[in-house]
Formats: sequence, C-alpha cells, structure tokens
Amino acid sequence: MLGLNKTVTPTQITHGQRLWLYALAGLVLAFLIIPCLIVIPMSFSASQYLEFPPREWSLRWYQAYLGSPEWMAATWMTFKVAVCSTLIATLFGTLAAYALAQVRGGLAVLVRGLIMLPMLVPIILVAVGVFFVYSRTGLNNSVSGLILAHSVLAMPFVLIAVGNGLQGFDMNQEMAARSLGASRTWAFVSVTLPQLRLSIFSGALFAFIASFDEVVVALFIVSGDSSTLPRKMFANIRDQIDPTVAAVSTLMIGLSLVLLVVMQRIKRRQLEETA
Repeated sequence: MLGLNKTVTPTQITHGQRLWLYALAGLVLAFLIIPCLIVIPMSFSASQYLEFPPREWSLRWYQAYLGSPEWMAATWMTFKVAVCSTLIATLFGTLAAYALAQVRGGLAVLVRGLIMLPMLVPIILVAVGVFFVYSRTGLNNSVSGLILAHSVLAMPFVLIAVGNGLQGFDMNQEMAARSLGASRTWAFVSVTLPQLRLSIFSGALFAFIASFDEVVVALFIVSGDSSTLPRKMFANIRDQIDPTVAAVSTLMIGLSLVLLVVMQRIKRRQLEETA
C-alpha cells in the first residue's frame, strides 16, 4: 500500500491513481505476448497438425525444419539479405545522420523526410511501388533487388539511432582534431566514429531485425529460390499449415529475445557513458 501512495510525477500523481493505466498496459501486453507463447508448445507437438495443448511431445518438426533443403535455403537467404541490407543501411544511414547534423534549414528537413518516408508510408504501398519500379528495371525476383529494398526500409532506424547519438556528441572535439591538421574524413573516422559506436551498433541491430522479419515486400518481388524465411512461412500457412512453421516461429522468437537483450545492454552502456 505504501508503494501505491508513492508519487510518480511532479504533479503528485501516485501509483494508486495509475492502477487503471497499469491494468490497461498489462492487458495490451498479454494480447501481444500470449499468442507468441502459445506457438512455443505447439512447436513441440507430435501431431501432424497444429494443436494446443499438445497431446504428445516431440522434436519432429525441428528435425523437419533442419532437414529440409527448402527451409534451409530460405533461412540462408534471409540471413544473407539481412546482413547485406544491414551493412548498406548502416553505412548510408550513418553518413546521412552525420551530414544532416551539419546542415540546417529546409533542405535538411526535406532530405530527412525522404529517408524516413519508408517508415511513415504503409508497407503495402511501398511494396507495390517497389514492384512496379523493379518491373521496369529487371530487378524483380532478384536477390540484389530485395537487398536494395530492405536497405531502404532499414535506413530510417539507423538514421534515428545515430542522429540521437550525435545530439549528445560535442562536435568541438572533431573541430579540434581538424585544427591540428587532420582532414575532415580522418577526424570523423578517428574522433567522431568511435564515440558513436554504440549508436551505430544499435541502429544496425534494428536494421537487421527490420530486414529479417520483413515479409510484405518479399511477397511482391521474390519467389522460388529467392524466397526468404518469412515469405516461406507465409506460403506454408496459406497452403498446408504443418507445425514446421511453429518450430520456425519459436526459433525466430528466441533470436528476437537475444537481440532484445543485446539492445538493452547497449542502451545501458550508452547511459553509463553519458552519465
């Protein structure tokens, strides 16, 4: 009860007065998390169909996933596209954030808005636009086309992360290096870049997740041997719905949790360095 009377804001609002907000947040989290938790036991079912709770337990669907050339090819394709997209998005997103930090005015706002546009526009519209552009350039059903599209989708995450890091960076340090004879490029690489490493790594993680989980654009522009894991999962649910997709989903949930822990550690390191 003492904890409920403790104030949480400068306006003297207590935890007790916020109980309704905590309850609402708990319901929303339960709505989002419970379906994911249900998938995990379903992936260990011995049944030929999805069932909850499982009547018998087995690893047969993990074995089916690991032993399937089609699933393994889709997994490899997903990692390849995600890694390449992350590298491209991190490089250009970091350079864009640094350039925008040096410029003020309408041009900077326009450029920032154009880079952020894929995050603001509904993804289905982005997918349709990419499909029609690629149909004229011959990039449909190509790995390079998918990497390029995912790079554009992931770049806003890098721009935000690195931009936030630059807000806490004293640009006078770079100016001091340049006044001592360093070129602008070398001053950026040797002084600015090391101090932005956590922000860059955080943006890269978000970019990797954005590419790894993306399915809508992949549905429009790739198929067959170029299919990614999320696209193959979608096709599996549409065509046959065997529990292999539950096993894949469980592994992806585990990967997401690992990346979440890594991002939290990065955030803690950033707070410790700025303290």
